[in-house]
Amino acid sequence: MFALAAPPAVAEAACKDIRFEDQPYTTCEVTFGQDLRLFHADTEGVVLGSFGRVDEVLQAEGKKLAFAMNAGMYHPDRAPVGLLITEGQERAGIVTRAGPGNFGLLPNGVFCIGPDGFAVVESRKFKAHPPRCRFATQSGPMLVINGKLHPRFLADSDSRYIRNGVGVSADGKTAYFVISGHSVNFDTFGRLFRDGLSVPNALYFDGKISRLYAPSLGRSDFGFQMGPIVGLAVSQ
Repeated sequence: MFALAAPPAVAEAACKDIRFEDQPYTTCEVTFGQDLRLFHADTEGVVLGSFGRVDEVLQAEGKKLAFAMNAGMYHPDRAPVGLLITEGQERAGIVTRAGPGNFGLLPNGVFCIGPDGFAVVESRKFKAHPPRCRFATQSGPMLVINGKLHPRFLADSDSRYIRNGVGVSADGKTAYFVISGHSVNFDTFGRLFRDGLSVPNALYFDGKISRLYAPSLGRSDFGFQMGPIVGLAVSQ
């Protein structure tokens, strides 16, 4: 596998609380060129599982976490359900078949940190023409697909949870990481990305276990141990 040079840290994530359609959300905006990574296990293969453990790993580099959230579904042993790439190395393979649960609600997708920008790519398209990704995580369902909401979403669905996900700007230079402040359904969450943030493609990360680390807002959520984690590293 190839390895790509890490981009330099530029600034901390711009995290803020917003409201859209009278619902509260927290968004963290990351610009391409910042040191955004996916974390899962240490050099011994031990799953990190928490924001604190990720921060410990970064301390050895003279860095710290500026922002982080859970970034993909995982099995009981915290192994990723779908594709995971860290530092250019594939750690778990892509899954393109339909299945039970939100992950299998096709189309699902992959968030990719590549050499030229960020991307959210539908999983089967990703498998057919794999882009270069220094980091990538698969989850599902897609929230927004080429400017349209996932076709299975229902505006009046009563399936409501605290949810988190990521959307990428049309030019691939900005990634918006979002967690809902209240329980919302998929249709409501998808509209936040499509209409509130105006991104053409967005991906659901998870619900119920969704958590955010945003020290600039005085926030560090606790809960179950996590699988993949996305985080921004900055100099201490």
